[in-house]
This record gives sequence, C-alpha cells and structure tokens, in this order.
Amino acid sequence: MTPATGRTAKRRPYAARVPLAQRREQLLDAALTVIDRDGYDRLSIDAIAREAGVTRPVVYGAYDGLGPLLAALLDRQQQRALTQLYAALPTGLGDGDLATVIDDAAPALCRMLLDDPPTWRAIIAAPADVPETVRARVEGDREGVRQVIAGLVEASRPGADAELLSHALLAVLEQYGRLVLAEPDRFTAERMAAAMRALLT
Repeated sequence: MTPATGRTAKRRPYAARVPLAQRREQLLDAALTVIDRDGYDRLSIDAIAREAGVTRPVVYGAYDGLGPLLAALLDRQQQRALTQLYAALPTGLGDGDLATVIDDAAPALCRMLLDDPPTWRAIIAAPADVPETVRARVEGDREGVRQVIAGLVEASRPGADAELLSHALLAVLEQYGRLVLAEPDRFTAERMAAAMRALLT
C-alpha cells in the first residue's frame, strides 16, 4: 500500500534469471530495436531496459554501461553483416560469365537484406545521428567490399578503371539496398538483376 493513496503499488514484472550470454544477446537485440526505430540519439540504458522488459540493474549486470554495450553491439553486427554479405556477394566469375554471376547474386543479396532488415538499415540507411565510431567501422567494411567488387571488374573488364567503377557500383548497390528495404515488393531481385546486366554486360 502506498501511504498517500492507500492503493497497492504496481510492481514491475520480475525479470527471470537467464544465463549471462543469453541475457547479453537479449539486451543487444533490444538496443538494435531502439536504434532501428528511434535512432542513436534515443539509445540509453533506460530505453534498452524498457525494450527488453527488464530493470536498469539487469542491464548493468550484463554490461558496465552504455559504451561497453554499444561496443558489443557493433562487434556483433559487424560480424553478422560481413558473414551475410560475403556469403551473398560473388568473389569471382567462376565458370560463368558476368551475366550469370549477376543473376545468381541478385536474389542472394535481396534475401540477405530482407532476412535481417534492422542490421542493414543501420548500415546503408543510417540516420545523421550515427556516432563516429559506428561510421568509421562501416566505412572500413565498405572499403573491403569495394575491393571485392574491383576484383570482379578487373576479371570481367580487363583494362577498365576498376577502382573508379567499383566505387560507382558500390554506390548503386547501396541505393538499391535502401529501395529494397523501403519497398521490397516494388524493387525485386529480378529488377535488380536486369538493371545490373544493363549496366555491366
């Protein structure tokens, strides 16, 4: 009972004990949800706790503060994104020509985007409030992907300016990714493949 009103105080639901590794994953998922929905400016221990349905002490029991939690989220999302991307992105022509590679890669890239929209929105559709540490990581990974694309250009177009073309193609792919995430029914893998064939073959 509260002294002022005589009413029984409403208790916050108790957060069941779970293994630390599982709790950390839960909190990272909650943090990603907050960033995806509200932006980095709204990310806080309180916001993460509310999203996860736990109390602040539960969050602090898993991470020493917002900085370490964000660093852990960046590590996880970076590994997740790179694993997904390099599984979908061709690394060479193999036994096929460039058109075949494009036809194979387009559906894989679309599935990658639509299977994990929060991860990819945070990377290719990131808002202006992205912290510099996040931006630096994204730019570093972006350069690695550009180099893979440059290798494809060199293999398929000997004598072409692979460096310049790879920058242009990466920009096209990033814009396509934004369109897919915003309107997946309109911007399909078939449209992507047709457009890339028109540009490259």
